[in-house]
Amino acid sequence: MTLEEVVGCNIADKTMDTVSQALEELLVAAQRQDCLTVGVYESAKLMNVDPDCVVLCVLATDEEDQDDIALQIHFTLLQAFCCDNDINILRVSGLRRLAQVLGEPTTVDNNEPRDFHCILVTNSQCQPLKCQALKDVGNYCEESRCKNQWIPYLSLQER
Repeated sequence: MTLEEVVGCNIADKTMDTVSQALEELLVAAQRQDCLTVGVYESAKLMNVDPDCVVLCVLATDEEDQDDIALQIHFTLLQAFCCDNDINILRVSGLRRLAQVLGEPTTVDNNEPRDFHCILVTNSQCQPLKCQALKDVGNYCEESRCKNQWIPYLSLQER
């Protein structure tokens, strides 16, 4: 391994940590301002009605979800819609961490798992969401697109 590779890896790791932290801060801030939509079905409904209010689409999976064909089809359709409507997309792993960040139970009343596979951050026209974390995540998505990585990936770490 060359010095450039070692330094480059450290910078990439720091960038990922910074963006992961910014994403967590953004989700908490958006939740406080009631600017989050959680769930694949709920997200699809919102994007159908008002796609202009969506500023970020977070698609989350864990290893056990990789073989879920229906979920992968939903993700493909959501990604295509987001690309067509200039909505930033971020793929993440760590569904449990998402639940922790949002302070949400991982199951609903009837013991079904809560759907954290798709989370939309919205921005209303009358009270726009303004925070540095939104800018940081948006910049990361834009930088990734400039590197031909159209759908950037983050791994959220348990804390």
